[in-house]
Amino acid sequence: MVHIHVMGASGSGTTSLGHALAARLDIAHLDTDDFFWLPTDPPFTTPRDAGERIRLLLEETRRPGGWVLSGSALKWGRPLEPLYDLIVFLRIEPELRMARICAREAARYGNRIGPGGDMETKSGEFLEWAASYDTAGPERRSLAAHEQWLETQTAPVLRLDSSRELDDLAAEVLLHPAIAAGAVRRRR
Repeated sequence: MVHIHVMGASGSGTTSLGHALAARLDIAHLDTDDFFWLPTDPPFTTPRDAGERIRLLLEETRRPGGWVLSGSALKWGRPLEPLYDLIVFLRIEPELRMARICAREAARYGNRIGPGGDMETKSGEFLEWAASYDTAGPERRSLAAHEQWLETQTAPVLRLDSSRELDDLAAEVLLHPAIAAGAVRRRR
């Protein structure tokens, strides 16, 4: 059983890498957004109660087999921290990250985020929030908060530049001793 946490800024590729790793290891992929936010339209507007989100997440992590958790569970995901075998911290240049986010948002929501769209205001707020990741303080999801949190963890941390190809990133994670040893045990 392998438990990997893939984290980083919004737009750094945590979900993409988490999904790729889970597929290659044939384990569950869990994304923090699915637990943090209630399903709404427009999406990402109503946070789920903290107790309920951790209850749901812990329920999923108790299933047989391993899992990859992508996203950020800072502050609310403490019960999971002792379970991590490896923490993968993705970093990318802010300009490239924001270009990825803008492309993703346009593909997902189209005219809804454009002028007069029902998501225009929320999208603008989200983009402003995402752009401040590298400069914001530790009171919110930011580089400072992530670095501060990583200092408290006991699991090994693998830092990767997520401007690299997804296959290369996944291969490097799978070769990490904390994961490779588990993969060998599973094949026996």
